[in-house]
Amino acid sequence: MNIVDRVLAPLFPGAVVKRLAERQAIQAFEAAKVTRTHKAARQSQSADASLQRDGVSLREQSRKLDEDHDLVTGIFDRLEERVVGGSGIAVEPLPLDYAGNIHTEFAAQIKTAYAEWSLRPETSGELTRPQMERLVCRSWLRDGEALGQMLLGKVHNFEHLHAVPFSIELLEADYLPWNYNDPAQGITQGIARDAWRRVKGFHLLKQHPGTVLGYSLSFDTKFVPADRMLHIAYRKRLGQNRGQPLLHAVLMRLADIKDYEESERVAARISAALAMFIKKGSPDEYVPTPSSTDKGGQAIGGRSIPIAPGMVFDGLLPGEDVGMIESNRPSQFVESFRNGQLRAVAAGTRIGYSTATRSYNGTYSAQRQELVESQLGYELLQRDFIDSWSRKVYRAFIDMGLLSGVLKPPGNVNMDSVYSAVYQGPVMPWINPVQEANAWESLVRAGFADEAEVARARGRNPQELKRSRTAEIETNRAKKLVFSSDAFHTFYGKVTLNADLNKP
Repeated sequence: MNIVDRVLAPLFPGAVVKRLAERQAIQAFEAAKVTRTHKAARQSQSADASLQRDGVSLREQSRKLDEDHDLVTGIFDRLEERVVGGSGIAVEPLPLDYAGNIHTEFAAQIKTAYAEWSLRPETSGELTRPQMERLVCRSWLRDGEALGQMLLGKVHNFEHLHAVPFSIELLEADYLPWNYNDPAQGITQGIARDAWRRVKGFHLLKQHPGTVLGYSLSFDTKFVPADRMLHIAYRKRLGQNRGQPLLHAVLMRLADIKDYEESERVAARISAALAMFIKKGSPDEYVPTPSSTDKGGQAIGGRSIPIAPGMVFDGLLPGEDVGMIESNRPSQFVESFRNGQLRAVAAGTRIGYSTATRSYNGTYSAQRQELVESQLGYELLQRDFIDSWSRKVYRAFIDMGLLSGVLKPPGNVNMDSVYSAVYQGPVMPWINPVQEANAWESLVRAGFADEAEVARARGRNPQELKRSRTAEIETNRAKKLVFSSDAFHTFYGKVTLNADLNKP
């Protein structure tokens, strides 16, 4: 209260209260006011409390749309391609020697063993590493999270399918129960944490709650320590315990699009099936339409009029006229309405509009701008996937490879660097290869980029590329062949052929 309010309060308390209320209303944010047209929906619960109530429903709706809605299936397909890709997350080992140089011998040893392990990395032996990563990525984005139990070393009643004793048991998010809460033990939604919110372990169901014979009522769980679990979750709030589906904000819009398109399809089919109708005249002129009967004398249908191109029909009865049905389906506004809705869907799912709709109209500049902006979203998801899954898997592989003796580092390898690696996912495709290549060449010649960066930008491993080029040059030298790629540039930009290539 100001000084005027303090003076008037003992004499006119009601007026002072009214003054304070009006002053507060004037100073308040307009967006905070609840009116007839502005409901001002609010969320005051914690992330865990909110998902405790709605998490299962959001996950099941996303799964159902992925099963039945072609647009949603396409969105997750494209996200798989742009986040993980057909070859999976490529890992380029970079162990160092004590001089700080890359130890190429040990790097090649790691790469060979990792490639062999990647053929059957999970417990069933049915999936390769790229296939496993794509399924994990899809489950993560669709369900909000995915799980993997790491089997390290000897495991009872299990045999590893490769020399390195390390396998992954893939688990859907359903194995981590939402309703397993014990605040006294620090357990929230199946995850046990300490006082600093550091994860201690996971309480997993021993069988999937949705079995073939119906939902299982069993709540038999097992505890798996955090250092043996992989948990990748799509989180949107600080302190969020579990993940939420990528589609959580657009579920209603996608469901509406599906229902609207289905209604338009049905309307178009009905309109296409109706050709014409016969208009009757006055009742005095009406003549009943003869009908066909079966052997029992029951009517089986009315008069039918065969229709053929160029036909002339003179079979109308007295008082009848033919009317044509004008079909206005499908509506001319279907595509514009659908595209407008899909723009909103693309904005809420980190995917490009052209990618979601498969519509690539526009200029080079417009397509380039959209590709650049959408690539930022793909790279963000890609880094999350690498940090939460790929890096942990690779480091566990290195640990078990060293412990089992499959990986034998030479004496000059700096053991502090054995985990060093570059993780490479799908890169942004080139719209105009000539312009892209010229830009990279200018950067390399100016010293603002190196050859390895260019190779990785094209999805190639720099070391493999150099070995391939070396072998190619040696072959060209033996056959006395010289190509434009065998030339080198001077500092002045002139091209000079290597004379040694022409020597036998």
